[in-house]
Amino acid sequence: MNAPQVPAGSSQETVELALGGMTCAACAARIEKQLNKLPGVEAAVNFAAERAHVRYAPGDVDVGRLIATVVKTGFTADVSTADTRAEEKAKKLALYREELRRFWIAAALTLPLVAQMAFMFGAGGDAHDDVLPRWLQLLLATPVQFWIGWRFYVGGANAIRGGAGNMDVLVALGTSMAWAYSFVVTVWDLHHQHVYFEASATVITLVLLGKILEARAKAKTSAAIEALAKLQPQTARIERDGKLVDVAVATLIPGDVFVVRAGEAMPVDGEVIDGTSSANESMLTGESLPVTKVAGDKVFAATINGDGLLRCRATGVGSHTLLAGIIRLVEEAQGSKAPVQRLADKVAAIFVPVVTLIALLTFVAWWALAGDFTQALVNAVAVLVIACPCALGLATPTAIMVGTGQGAKAGVLIRNAVALELAEKLKVLVVDKTGTLTEGRPEVTDVVKVGAGDMAVLLQLAASLEQGSTHPLAAAIVARARTDGLALSTPQNVVTIAGRGLQGEVDGRRVLAGSAAWIKEQGWSAPESDALAQAGRSVVAVVADEKLLGLIGIADPLRASSKAAVARLNRLGIEVVMLTGDNAGTASAVAREAGITHFEAEVLPGDKAATVNKLKGAGRLVGMAGDGINDAPALAAADVSFAMAAGSDVAMQAADVTLMRDDLGGVADAISLSRATLSKIRQNLFFAFIYNVLGIPLAALGMLNPVIAGAAMAMSSVSVVSNSLLLRRWQSNKD
Repeated sequence: MNAPQVPAGSSQETVELALGGMTCAACAARIEKQLNKLPGVEAAVNFAAERAHVRYAPGDVDVGRLIATVVKTGFTADVSTADTRAEEKAKKLALYREELRRFWIAAALTLPLVAQMAFMFGAGGDAHDDVLPRWLQLLLATPVQFWIGWRFYVGGANAIRGGAGNMDVLVALGTSMAWAYSFVVTVWDLHHQHVYFEASATVITLVLLGKILEARAKAKTSAAIEALAKLQPQTARIERDGKLVDVAVATLIPGDVFVVRAGEAMPVDGEVIDGTSSANESMLTGESLPVTKVAGDKVFAATINGDGLLRCRATGVGSHTLLAGIIRLVEEAQGSKAPVQRLADKVAAIFVPVVTLIALLTFVAWWALAGDFTQALVNAVAVLVIACPCALGLATPTAIMVGTGQGAKAGVLIRNAVALELAEKLKVLVVDKTGTLTEGRPEVTDVVKVGAGDMAVLLQLAASLEQGSTHPLAAAIVARARTDGLALSTPQNVVTIAGRGLQGEVDGRRVLAGSAAWIKEQGWSAPESDALAQAGRSVVAVVADEKLLGLIGIADPLRASSKAAVARLNRLGIEVVMLTGDNAGTASAVAREAGITHFEAEVLPGDKAATVNKLKGAGRLVGMAGDGINDAPALAAADVSFAMAAGSDVAMQAADVTLMRDDLGGVADAISLSRATLSKIRQNLFFAFIYNVLGIPLAALGMLNPVIAGAAMAMSSVSVVSNSLLLRRWQSNKD
């Protein structure tokens, strides 16, 4: 298997900020709005992950100003890196434990109030007959309201100071109204009025319980990243002064020589110097079969060495390992926003003011029409409590986090949520032939001389001219010449004619090597090329000193998985179109073997992008899968682009999805995962919207009391996150 790679980032600086203090989607929207007001800044805030992914122009702003902006908005922010991830997790765990402690205290104080209500209604007593003295109810409810619930006042004040409302405003306002009314009734000794201490205390306790359950569920959405981060060992065995010593992995530098025994994990990326073994790279590629490793092969951090001893030289350490790149790419994808989230963002931006207005109208209407101040207050509080926008804010990002994490486990790295959403809608997939459908390691199968020429001279001249080219066909010719023991000469004045071939001078002779069609355009005819093409060979014609010396037939076998992958894509409703610069005969043979009916041959690199645009012009979403530099324009032109990890860096920089194993089935996996993820997002958004659409009117009409509203609000967020977690059942190769 060729070495997988991770796409490089853009020219802009990027930073990941770990955020604190967010309580709902409105908080995330406010932070995002303030960051995007800064010059040259593009920010996306993920409420579920508590992250802000920020791209910025270093000349306009710096990281300090970004953090200061978040703090000014009423939240906390720190730069998040692989090195700080453990520290962030420890802080979250400490905060979770403190929240849990506060919940149990709140539950202990609230339980007598709830028990009193249950006893009163169970015994058929009058609502004004208190089991507990009202002063005792006041003593129990006040710590819950102002100590346990202080977080809601702080969060609400920060939100209002920042110019917008959030969930904290709704909870603080609703429970304060219930507590204040009950306090007045108690202090003024108004026996004919009921007190609602149990409502204010229970709502705060239930909301706190909901946040705890939500935090636990949200932690599971990033389980894939956590699992990847834990894979890299903490120590490495390196050679130093002729001895083997154990050192911290963090201290390794490129060039260090390390030794990996059977069953151990590779500490960093490297190249094998000595030894023979195999490596389990499934955590990177999703491929369970071990990969043989010999001298010269690459190894990757956190992959498991098989049954041999390997001595390797470090080539990538710290943030420059493949594993670190994968984690970085997945985190960026999890922090990005899908277009489907725009509606939820728009709703969240105006949600709190609208709900507050509805609560006010509910209070006024009930008091004016029913003449019952108490009932008006209770219904207004219920409206405020049940209208929490948390579920709305969690609907999309939690599904994206789980979906991209599952993709990473299957060797499908999705760059952003936009690509994840668009992949679901693809109708056409354009694929390059060489290296995508085929193995990408062509071999010379035929050397056909023309006239009285010499086959060795033919091969020696072609290989000498081609030795500076990176094209797979050129590599095959050079490899065959070296296998035959031919001495290669240094070519002069080599000119590459894109999509055609090469021309230059070898040992003083003018040599051309390229496609039969191009050679024919130059005035030489090679009838034998048709027979080679019909046999599925790529044909390179060789001309020297204005004479056609002969033809070289090259075969690149179809990948064993390509036929099944094409069939699977067809079952998903995707039409596969093959493009190749090869001749029509070879293209036809490969397409026929792969099960592809639509193909185009002798396509120049620039024409691939034109073909993609032509297919897009028909009104269908078009994907492109490729691995070469010449595929980059077509990848950029496609609606969603897929790059094989063994391909060029340029191809992967242009791609939306990187397939960590050289298998077109990864495209089918990406499309299948996209459909599963978008299905969950739609379900989540439906539940979140329907919850508020039904809940707010019911509360306004007096059909929900604040306690039930608080419980329903708490469970709505948990249900949305739990539904997203069902995506963890998704498996590759399963549609």
